[in-house]
Amino acid sequence: MHALDWAMVCGYFGLMVLIGWWSHRRVKTDADFFIAGGRMPWWLAGISHHMSGYSAVMFVAYAGVAYTDGVTVYFWGFASIGIGVAIGAWLFAARWNRLRTRFGVASPLEFLARRYNVPAQQVLAWSGSSLKVFDVASKWFAVAVLLNSFAGVPLLWGIVITGTVTLLYCTAGGLWADALTDFGQFVIQAAAGVVMIWAVLDGLGGISGLWTMWDRLPAGRTSPVTGDYTTVFLLVYVLVKTLEYNGGMWNLAQRYMAAPGSREARRGALLSSALYLVWPLVLMFPMFAAPLFVPGLDDPTTSYAAMTQALLPPGMIGLVLAGMFSHTMAMVASDANAISAVITRDMLPVLWRKARRFTEHQRLRTGRIATFSFIVLSMVVATQAQDLGGVLSIVVSWVAALMGPISVPLLLGMLPWFRRCGARAAIVSWAGGLLTYGVLYYGLDADQTATVATPILVSLALYIGLGLIASERTEEVDEMLEVLDGEPAIRS
Repeated sequence: MHALDWAMVCGYFGLMVLIGWWSHRRVKTDADFFIAGGRMPWWLAGISHHMSGYSAVMFVAYAGVAYTDGVTVYFWGFASIGIGVAIGAWLFAARWNRLRTRFGVASPLEFLARRYNVPAQQVLAWSGSSLKVFDVASKWFAVAVLLNSFAGVPLLWGIVITGTVTLLYCTAGGLWADALTDFGQFVIQAAAGVVMIWAVLDGLGGISGLWTMWDRLPAGRTSPVTGDYTTVFLLVYVLVKTLEYNGGMWNLAQRYMAAPGSREARRGALLSSALYLVWPLVLMFPMFAAPLFVPGLDDPTTSYAAMTQALLPPGMIGLVLAGMFSHTMAMVASDANAISAVITRDMLPVLWRKARRFTEHQRLRTGRIATFSFIVLSMVVATQAQDLGGVLSIVVSWVAALMGPISVPLLLGMLPWFRRCGARAAIVSWAGGLLTYGVLYYGLDADQTATVATPILVSLALYIGLGLIASERTEEVDEMLEVLDGEPAIRS
């Protein structure tokens, strides 16, 4: 890369660190660190929710699918999220916010001990935290692949550089730093996206390329479904993303919790939904056009990097690379904050009695230590990503398949229609989904659709079925669900 490109990337990293240290002054308690003290404006919560939901995997693994299969990746990869978040705006956003305002909850799993019991809370906490280590590791590896493609930086150093910068700002500033850097990253990424689509349209002969390009691509690139990404796969992905992006990914629940009230939480969710439906099309148009600019690539996952280097002048390449970094750093920082909240408020007090009597200052310090430890561990795992099957395997086959069984008892437990489902239903549905995944993925070597769809469907069937045939309904749960619905205050 040119010196101007390096200057752009270094300036971006420096800006993120400065925002982190500025945010450090606003963090006085663990509630400030984990949920921004419930003072985050709805528009910032919405943009942060959007930016925290996808990473540089988009420019590596998803770009590879766009190169080989076309627009199908938009439909199952992003339109499914937009639909799911729109559903969540009415079902979950306000409920997450009321958990904070009415029950003082500052961690996405804190209410589970009351909704079910401590064992149910702990199995979801430990399994979800473990899965997130691998999920975040895939993001580090994806951004390292980009840095290697652009500048020849070794994969290890790419992981270390981006991980260290993220470590500095999110450990210092917590959710405030995450949200403010999300906003800055959104602006940078928007500029990078506009620059890239302008260069592609110029190469296609002008704005008419928006509609004339498709006839020049190989057959089948405009189909929403393909042989690998079927209609069933797409429908299941809508279900998975509805759960995942409304709280199954704990960091996104924090955006709802951080808004001042339930109305603002819902508005933030609708903003995020709209962005997921529209903005990925801008970012992905160059990916769809890539076969026309860089045909015959041996490794399709390098298509976006190759096209950027072919089309953009010095300085602009650095801007686009900074835009790619922005996705990964936004998602990882928010994941780290959510995991540290779960460790500090849900897991550690169960393991260590002294932690139950921590002061606010001690919980804040523990949260920062947990954030630091999580990021370092994920960076270590990222160095082994190739041995774990690569980025797409981790993101689709692991995370998409396993997130469902973890999300089902967490999300459905907030809805009044499932008040009969208790701790037994939660644990059995979680275990049944994970066991199903293990049999399909490691025992039967099932295809991708079955691997993603079956675990969440099994979890749903077990959770709902056990609630119907062996009700665990209690008065305390009924009262809690009334409050989450916006009904009368808790009865004494």
